[in-house]
Amino acid sequence: MRTAVMAVLMVGAVIGGGPGMMRSDAVLASPTKAPSGEHKWAVVLHGGAGVIERKSMSAETDAAYRAALKASLQAAADVLERGGTSMDAVEAAIKLMEDNPMFNAGKGAVFTADGKNELDAAVMDGATMNAGAVAGVTRTRHPISLARAVMEKSPHVMLMGEGADKFSASVELEQEEPSYFFTERRWQGLVRQLKKENLPIPPRPQGVPPAPAGGMAEIEPPDAHKYGTVGVVALDRNGDVAAGTSTGGTQAKRWGRVGDSPIIGAGTYASNQSCAVSATGTGEYFIRLTVARTICSLVQYKGMKLQDAADQVVHKDLVAIHGDGGVIAITPDGQLAWSFNTPGMYRARMSEGGKIEVGIYSDER
Repeated sequence: MRTAVMAVLMVGAVIGGGPGMMRSDAVLASPTKAPSGEHKWAVVLHGGAGVIERKSMSAETDAAYRAALKASLQAAADVLERGGTSMDAVEAAIKLMEDNPMFNAGKGAVFTADGKNELDAAVMDGATMNAGAVAGVTRTRHPISLARAVMEKSPHVMLMGEGADKFSASVELEQEEPSYFFTERRWQGLVRQLKKENLPIPPRPQGVPPAPAGGMAEIEPPDAHKYGTVGVVALDRNGDVAAGTSTGGTQAKRWGRVGDSPIIGAGTYASNQSCAVSATGTGEYFIRLTVARTICSLVQYKGMKLQDAADQVVHKDLVAIHGDGGVIAITPDGQLAWSFNTPGMYRARMSEGGKIEVGIYSDER
């Protein structure tokens, strides 16, 4: 009876409890680490959600994205198969996507209205509930590694801008000139959008190649990465989950805008008591709903299956406030889920001993 009463109090505390209800932090006891060897590893990743439709994607581009998703998934799987941690797997997969110009993260990130690449990232360790995040990074090659360094090598959770890059250099992470992140494809996308919005076009960044004669052909729909982000959630053989997210944000963003990706609880969250989540979409809505944490709360306090919790938030709660995008998620007991309300989401998943599953469009389940 006492257990049932405590469960009710926990639900009330996290899902909108009123005065006199137990505070949410009072029920978040330290997660207990499962004995080694009792779990099978698993990993889920995404490469962004948006207007990604089969009719608008060439066969070559489709194949290239599937190959990139498989390669990143395999990088995480290799770490986990060797007995590595979920955090190591998350970082390995995201670093690969940050180096791949096809994704809106790291090299290949979209541009701000001022013609800059400003990068955000976050990680969270479900075993300890430690977290690290960065926003507005311009010189760190792998923002996901910087987010992890903030978690492990600083007393803080979130750093931003020039200070974050200075910290990055101080812990000897790989640095690049801002021109490293430039891709012609993203630059031309910015120019088209600014013209459409009657906004001034900034000077072409210093140190980049001259514009190609005749422009550049689109390899996918213009809105395919409108909400582009990359993210990974993983479960290791110790039963520990972790989540990581990295993004260039939204194309032509202004005024130092920051989305949900680096905000713990909104775009990134992990706890061994519930699940790990990485999100992609219109960040302003994900922030308002604290999407990642809400999904985990439904699992932890309402006892919902992971897929049902993800669908509840993505297809009902987000839609109700006109938000769009998607999530990937994983639980310590090995449940895997993805859910999105856009025409497509680049995604892949794999469990130990199983096959790689890859999807792009909404009709692939």
